[in-house]
Amino acid sequence: MTGSFLKKINFISALALICLLAMSCNNSSTEDGTKPQESNEGSGKLKLPSGFTAEHLYSPSEDSTGSWVAMVFDDKGRMIASDQYGALYRLEIPPIGFDSNTSKVKVEKLPFDISKAIGRDTVHKMQMGYAQGLVWAFNSLFVVVNHFSDSNFEKTSGLYRVQDTDGDDKFDKITLLKALVGEEEHGPHSIKLSPDGKSLYLTAGNHTKLPEGISNYRLPPVWQRDNILPDNFDLDPRTVPSAGWIAKVDSSGNNWEVVCAGLRNTFDFAFNETGDLFTYDSDMEWDIGMPWYRPTRICHVTSGGEFGWRDANGKWSPDYLDNLPPLLNIGQGSPTNVVSAMNARFPKEYSNTLLAFDWSFGIIYAIHLQPDGSSYKVKGEEFVSGAPLPLTDGVIGPDGALYFLTGGRRIESHLYRIYYGDGKSEVLSNVESVSHVTEENKLRRQLESFHGKPNAEAIKVAYPQLNNPDRFIRYAARIAIEHQPVSQWQEMVLNEKEPIALINGMVALARHGNKNLKNKMFSLLLQLDYDKLTQPQQIDLLRVIELVLARMGKPDAAQAKALIAYLGPRYPAATNNLNRGLSKILAFLDDPSVVEKTLSLLDEAKDDSTDQPTFSRASDLIMRNPQYGMDLAGVLAATPPAQQIYYAIVLSDIKVGWTPAFREKYFKWFHHSYDFKGGRLYVNYIDKAREAALAAVPKIEYKLYDTMSTNTPSVTEVIDWVRIMSDGGPGRRWKVEDALDTVENLSNRDFKQGKLMFTVAACVNCHAVQGQGGSIGPDLTQLGTRFSKKDILESIIDPNKTISDQYASTDFTMKDGKSVIGKLVKEDDGKYYISQNPFAPNELRELNKKDVTGRKYANISPMPPLLINQLNPERLRDLIAYLVSGGDENNPVFSNENKDVKK
Repeated sequence: MTGSFLKKINFISALALICLLAMSCNNSSTEDGTKPQESNEGSGKLKLPSGFTAEHLYSPSEDSTGSWVAMVFDDKGRMIASDQYGALYRLEIPPIGFDSNTSKVKVEKLPFDISKAIGRDTVHKMQMGYAQGLVWAFNSLFVVVNHFSDSNFEKTSGLYRVQDTDGDDKFDKITLLKALVGEEEHGPHSIKLSPDGKSLYLTAGNHTKLPEGISNYRLPPVWQRDNILPDNFDLDPRTVPSAGWIAKVDSSGNNWEVVCAGLRNTFDFAFNETGDLFTYDSDMEWDIGMPWYRPTRICHVTSGGEFGWRDANGKWSPDYLDNLPPLLNIGQGSPTNVVSAMNARFPKEYSNTLLAFDWSFGIIYAIHLQPDGSSYKVKGEEFVSGAPLPLTDGVIGPDGALYFLTGGRRIESHLYRIYYGDGKSEVLSNVESVSHVTEENKLRRQLESFHGKPNAEAIKVAYPQLNNPDRFIRYAARIAIEHQPVSQWQEMVLNEKEPIALINGMVALARHGNKNLKNKMFSLLLQLDYDKLTQPQQIDLLRVIELVLARMGKPDAAQAKALIAYLGPRYPAATNNLNRGLSKILAFLDDPSVVEKTLSLLDEAKDDSTDQPTFSRASDLIMRNPQYGMDLAGVLAATPPAQQIYYAIVLSDIKVGWTPAFREKYFKWFHHSYDFKGGRLYVNYIDKAREAALAAVPKIEYKLYDTMSTNTPSVTEVIDWVRIMSDGGPGRRWKVEDALDTVENLSNRDFKQGKLMFTVAACVNCHAVQGQGGSIGPDLTQLGTRFSKKDILESIIDPNKTISDQYASTDFTMKDGKSVIGKLVKEDDGKYYISQNPFAPNELRELNKKDVTGRKYANISPMPPLLINQLNPERLRDLIAYLVSGGDENNPVFSNENKDVKK
């Protein structure tokens, strides 16, 4: 059978699976056999565990108070919440079980005492909002502002303290404790009170610089890419070297201590009963299908933690010993809030449990923690879900109930409360003590006490733990050693005979030692008996060799020959992970045999089915909401071969060892690779690797291999524009209200026409549905699970109303007074490179930095407005049905006779 026929068979199988799972979903029950509870309040139907009740309390959108993304309770039991792009509000909430006909949530814009203000500017300064993090502590409200300064709100990103100094219940003092450079969706985010109540913790995304004046780095700030895989890919100019980070701050905002780094875009975090810190880190969804893709994940954030986020293909494997692994991979999604259930009036099975919020798929996961050595094992389950349910923030209230918000990006916002039983019984999640700290946990914390300034006791305590069987203890010990002067421990490492201690000590030495130690370090590592090491230990050894190469450079010819002689016979290995490490090291060393060996694996390599298992597997999400299951099924049917891609990128930078037959096999692989579907950067990665490979061939052969590896997409079907535009009458100048009335009923729509309207309205040029379309704008397959019809229409009719910074253009102010607007693609020391034509994104304009006097996000969306004005009501209904369904022709909005049945 041909490959394309097999793909069709797999796709049909996936469709059958969707139908079966969708039917089983309709009869789902909880583990005890009872049906899950459902709530029809607010923005969608909620699914709850048995015994829980949801109350819809308030809709900010209905009162034009914004789209709320942050919340906290003050010392009087009132809620304070923030609009993502506006003010703070204070709420008095009726007790659990209130009668909505007689009691209402009382909402007021947060009052500031401006009675003594003189002049408009002074009044203007007495405002606060744009918060993505709120905490009540030290008789004050601490606010993490995430914002560019503009005429409507002057305050820029930073940590602010807001106080009521005279006790009149109005805030009268705002203090900027620390300005932060970073904004929007990857800027500064959440803030929490420490378990001992003496300090604050704050997190920021990977576009946020660490502030000036850091008092202490628990993770030594020597971060580098530390990956020798060829990096011919465009890097995001906004990503900072530390990537996402978490810091500890005192109440004055003067002392900042970096707790960890190397996260992607952690929005929130929480402490459990024992005071350990956890977060729900985001993925890079554009990397789906690539070998370095890392799903959203729950991480135990220990002191000095490094989590390996690097741009493009530089991301570290969770197996690398110089970063910490996740406790649980969740899967695809957009993590927002994390809250500990320890103060919740929930059943005892929710003791030592985290609640992790996913904005994209509308799921609150319950992450149950079980102590395991110095860290934890986890079990995940779906706690609350809804579609759409764009979750933003949550908190356990004074009454022990869970309060949470939906909204963000100016979409409809709702406030809910979830409680167990009658909400008043003395059933507490921490009714039984689960605060037992294991001996391993105590040892790890002792080692972490040395993460900071030099300490005479550190080496004596930490060094013996470099070979501890507990990975988190080994890590904590190494970081403790790295904080001490190298002269105090260098010889200990160089004289070490125990393999595990030597490998971990070499990591520290690679990061802090002098480059003149390189040959001696290689000699010691090559003395280890590779075959007596376990597979994880072999991976550790390969990682250390890579670190020395990355940090200290290539060895001399004799040392390179010795390394090749040591590693060459062991490649290929029995596992994918070992082959990744071996292939890139041997390629880096110019091993002449690596081309032939790697090509022998290229077509045959299979991805590990158990590699980095995720909690939210495709089938789980299909069962939760079959509406977008088609997208997941489509990816499964044409998933890029990650291991083959890895080998292809390793080979792209090799200059020796090629024969005509080898090159032909290699470039024909590229031709085939374009048939797969992955994240929106998939084709870009393949293009860049192919370009690098072509640059290495003799000029006379360039055209041959360029043609051989090119795979031009088939020409799209011809559209009868005249018939479309005349059928059913002309279009009109659509307003949101009229359009919303028109699409209120979407039953019996025409799938073929809806798909066609997606092209007619030019959506397909920039957006993809079910893997078909452009990649300039966001993928719209899951649009209907995240947004209401009103949100969709508002975004189409007035795209400038909400512009995500992920797709925003940048407005450059030039020396000559002109303004240049374009999508910032990359930058170097001297130039900005921008894309100004959304239909030719690879055509870049160069701006000399010396000619640029300022830059800011443009307030004009790259998406043109009024694209649906050419559609009549019938065609508009078909388009919106297509968008709401996520391109699923089996969605109930389509009539059977109009469905395009797949063969």
